[in-house]
Amino acid sequence: MRNKIILLLALISMIALQSCTVNETPVVQTPVDNDTISEVLEYTVSFNSGNNYKKLITFNRPIYTSDMVLVYHLYDVVNGADVWRQMPQTYYLGASGELDYNFDFTNYDVNIFLGANFDLNTLSSDWTQNQTFRIVIVPGYFGNKTSNSVDFKDYSAVVKTYNLDDSKIIKNRN
Repeated sequence: MRNKIILLLALISMIALQSCTVNETPVVQTPVDNDTISEVLEYTVSFNSGNNYKKLITFNRPIYTSDMVLVYHLYDVVNGADVWRQMPQTYYLGASGELDYNFDFTNYDVNIFLGANFDLNTLSSDWTQNQTFRIVIVPGYFGNKTSNSVDFKDYSAVVKTYNLDDSKIIKNRN
């Protein structure tokens, strides 16, 4: 009889404990998105017939297909301030013809190249040697939110919109 009472109490205890519920309030955390970081790379390159007037720049890691790539050419320095021009860019060289700085990109690299309606071998070294470019990688997430309100031709506006820190630009000399 004693074993039946213990068994009955154990059964009642198990049923009573299973009916208890605990209401937990879930902690809502804001997700951290570590892959939507705007990045700026700066390269100084020289073009010549040996490199077919182009320079392939490989990214440290692939970018997403939704990312936007902007390339700017350092055209001049006025009173200590850099003058950046968004590419593609055409320069009219008078009787010599038209010179184009252009680029294309994939998820893995950017190819910067010169084109002209004349023989590039006759081009002054002012246009081919030690040319500086800034490559701005804008994650698609940001581009969708602000692309209608940004003047992409204005490098300073792009820096401000995407909170880019000029002191953290990755500089490479080739």
